[in-house]
Amino acid sequence: MEWLVSAGAALYLPFGHSPDVDVVADFDGQLVRVQVKTCGYFVRGRWHVSIDTRGGNQSWTGIVKHFTPQRADYLFVHVADGRRWFIPATEVTGGTAINLGGPKYAAFEVEPGRPFEAASALASLNSTAARRGSRAVKGTAL
Repeated sequence: MEWLVSAGAALYLPFGHSPDVDVVADFDGQLVRVQVKTCGYFVRGRWHVSIDTRGGNQSWTGIVKHFTPQRADYLFVHVADGRRWFIPATEVTGGTAINLGGPKYAAFEVEPGRPFEAASALASLNSTAARRGSRAVKGTAL
């Protein structure tokens, strides 16, 4: 949210449960729906970001909601080392996950933010876990 405000947006938080949108940003009267994701999973030189919604509570029904332009206008991603992307939903080619840090989404990378507190520990865990073939620790909420 800090980056959106620094880019000139007024922010509105959805009231109650909103499975598709984490924040609504007002850029001079143009309202955009923003889905926010964080990631701490770094493997083979890329951040592997899950962009689908799988519930996240004990009553999860097993329904997976894929990321689509019908559900949000932008995808904002903040990864463990502080790098951030603000990607138009129409440019996102994956429904469940994307890889960031390479050329495909480079045009949408914005100013870096603060790294997660455990960014160096995550990088160490991720590289170790990748060699063992297990999943690494995922990121924390913004």
